[in-house]
Amino acid sequence: MHPYASLDERFFWSSAVAKRNMFDIEGLWEPKFSIGRTMQVATFGSCFAQHIGRALAANGFNWMLAEPTPPGLSAESAKKFNYGVFSARTGNIYTVSLLKQWVDWATRASSPPAEVWEKDGRYFDPFRPNIEPEGFESREELVRSRQAAIDAFRAALTGSSVFVFTLGLTESWVNKRHGYEYPMCPGTVAGEFDALEHEFVNQDFPTIRKTLVDTLKRVKQLNPDIRFLLTVSPVPLTATMSGNHVLVATMESKSVLRAVAGMVARQLDFADYFPSYEIISSTPFRGTFFEANQRSVNHAGVEHVMRSFFACLGAKFPFEETAAERIDRPNRPNRPDRADRPNRADRPNRPERPNRPNRIGAQAPDRPNGPNRPDRPDTPERIARRLERQAARRAATGQPAKSDEVVCEEELLNAFARTK
Repeated sequence: MHPYASLDERFFWSSAVAKRNMFDIEGLWEPKFSIGRTMQVATFGSCFAQHIGRALAANGFNWMLAEPTPPGLSAESAKKFNYGVFSARTGNIYTVSLLKQWVDWATRASSPPAEVWEKDGRYFDPFRPNIEPEGFESREELVRSRQAAIDAFRAALTGSSVFVFTLGLTESWVNKRHGYEYPMCPGTVAGEFDALEHEFVNQDFPTIRKTLVDTLKRVKQLNPDIRFLLTVSPVPLTATMSGNHVLVATMESKSVLRAVAGMVARQLDFADYFPSYEIISSTPFRGTFFEANQRSVNHAGVEHVMRSFFACLGAKFPFEETAAERIDRPNRPNRPDRADRPNRADRPNRPERPNRPNRIGAQAPDRPNGPNRPDRPDTPERIARRLERQAARRAATGQPAKSDEVVCEEELLNAFARTK
């Protein structure tokens, strides 16, 4: 008998993928370690990391906000000024070398550069260019704000039990003379590009792997109890300086990051990998979870990723909800705001409802419930129509759409558009 004969069906494409509705593909993650509801979980990295933080908080987990929203700031203003996006107000950390740079600052292995960008009398942080959309009032205010973010980032390193980091890019921009890295090309959002001063670097697999391993080990020394959960952002590149077509550059960049994350998760017993990238981007999902621009991840995609996350985590490490962990809510069944109802056995039977006539007056035929009808498999078109109907219902009822847009490099795209 050959070795494949004893494998579970989840190891075969036909049974695990091809013969299933895409929403029924399961067991994509085998967690290495538990993430309990009381454990502090910090989230940083590329755009997609923000969804994990929000989902953790919404599901009763202890998402760590080391730099919370200032009292009195409205939800709209908090979003505008990038509070509550990541565990600290670092902005997007797209590369592992940027992560190392932030760890260096937080551990005082190096000091933040003195470079500041000025535009129209306002001051912009080269290392958080989108944190203050209209810039800071003074250089001193900028430096104080950056130091607060560094202090909060250090608190996340030392105080969190799980550190989630989403790898986003291999392409980066560095200062030639001093070697530090920018999250965005100077001149796109603010600052001025200088070919003699600024250099493009497309990081390769060995460099990224070594940098990530060294950085995680340094943090582990700082906080021996910390564990890391790595993910890869499924969001394609806005633009590329690699010389390749942007689609080819995207696939190469994401493939390198995915390979690094997988290897590091196998190499380090305190690191794991969650496949959000595969859930959004792989072929069985047929691009369903992208918006019309084929780049932004839609709300349905975010929800599906997080459903998979909690399902896999709960299957391996069942959640035990204690009284301290439970969200305050009226007890069931004796809710004081809801009069007791008679026992089910004492309730009068509900009268039978006749079949409703359809539009031409005939009785509605028996049919399986949607959307998983065995006689009518899902297609991207049907799923898209369902999403459109959901959006139409929200519009008709006046309910605001859920805000799950990916905060990413859209400012960079707009900057490129203005130069054409």
